[in-house]
Amino acid sequence: MSEPDQNDENTAFESVEPYEAPEVERLIQGLINVVDAARPVPLSSSSMVNKDEIISVLNDISIRLPDEIRAARWLLKQREDFLSRTQREGDELIDLARARAGQMVQKSEVVKAAEIQARRIIEEAQGEAQKLRLETEDFCDQRLASFEAVLKKTQKVVADGRTKLQGDPLADLKEAHGSPETETEQGPELYDQDEIG
Repeated sequence: MSEPDQNDENTAFESVEPYEAPEVERLIQGLINVVDAARPVPLSSSSMVNKDEIISVLNDISIRLPDEIRAARWLLKQREDFLSRTQREGDELIDLARARAGQMVQKSEVVKAAEIQARRIIEEAQGEAQKLRLETEDFCDQRLASFEAVLKKTQKVVADGRTKLQGDPLADLKEAHGSPETETEQGPELYDQDEIG
């Protein structure tokens, strides 16, 4: 590969913007914050949330989620294109090395030198292609892992919200005041006005 080609590839990799969390992940975090900050309903284990706010955030998530999926598909397509391009370039380098080796068949030492050079070019091309392939796969894996984490968080938020909405309204009262059986076993407690002087 010539030096200008290498510089073009380096600038292509350097111009990649730093990774930012997907918009859906930010919306899910906002939804978690809304549920966490929800006011408890008095005498109940349920919480009161602003229905319109929750529905608005869930609508935003449902609108943006296809964009995130489309971006992941685009990354996979870019990866495939990149791998096929590097394979093509590697094949061209191999063909070029073979052509050069065929032109150098004049003397036995020249032929040996050409074979060594051709092998070296092929190994360098294959090594470079392998390195770029691994870097691309790592990048795609990171993006897909992030997307998977977003989906898991969404599922957990929805499950927690449903659990809160379907919870036992008397559970907090039972825990706070104890069961009535313990009072009958111990007998009624005396209050200040019932104390004997």
